Amino acid sequence: MNEDIVVSSEWLAAHRDEVCVVDVRDAWEFDGIGHVPGAVNIPFDRFRSEAGDEGMLPGAEHWTALMTEAGLGTDDRLVAYDDEHGVFAARFVVTALLYGHRKCHLLDGDFSAWNREYETTTDATEVSPSSYEVREPDSSPLVDFEAVQAALDTEAVIVDTREEWEYAEGHLPGAVQLDWRELVDEESRGLKPRAELESLLADRGITPDRRIVLYCNTARRISHTYVVLNQLGYEQVDFYEGSLTEWTQRGGPLEGSEVE
Repeated sequence: MNEDIVVSSEWLAAHRDEVCVVDVRDAWEFDGIGHVPGAVNIPFDRFRSEAGDEGMLPGAEHWTALMTEAGLGTDDRLVAYDDEHGVFAARFVVTALLYGHRKCHLLDGDFSAWNREYETTTDATEVSPSSYEVREPDSSPLVDFEAVQAALDTEAVIVDTREEWEYAEGHLPGAVQLDWRELVDEESRGLKPRAELESLLADRGITPDRRIVLYCNTARRISHTYVVLNQLGYEQVDFYEGSLTEWTQRGGPLEGSEVE
């Protein structure tokens, strides 16, 4: 659990000299539109696994090479952002945590929120390669196909973080639907106020006293929801990385209009 996993633009502005900022947008956006001064660019598609294993972790060796190339150290405090309400940056944060990086945060409100209040630059960031080491995390939220299958027969809350139409076409038996974007305020681009989040989640039965199992299609959208639940202090949150991609490949049961 990491209840300060989400940080504000104001926090980043005050601590920029103490953190390493990671921009996960495409290189053309980083170079052409601008970025947080001093940020390094690690585009989203570079820390995803190869085609055929879509959405899964990139592998410890590849992750080490990426972080080393970006000049990031094992003990650096990282703050990641994108320009898509944080969903891509959240996947970076979760990946870093799963490879044992202990100090990693999501910028609330993404690049647009930063850009409204603070300076940006198109200047290239000077990077000196680092010596990065992957570590075992203190604990891991990852669960596999068999664990999710077993969870269907328990009191666990299975949460589908995809859009309503996707859920309607086919979802895990008994899953509740929570589009990850429901947690985001469209105007501020950041998270909704805490009380509003807690009420929204409670209405779906997604409460801190229950075991929560998250899935989507390829582990991107659940990354954002996972980060939010951590910020709210949830302690029993499982992350089904294989998600619906693996579930359907392995013949897991589904409910919905396309399977009736």
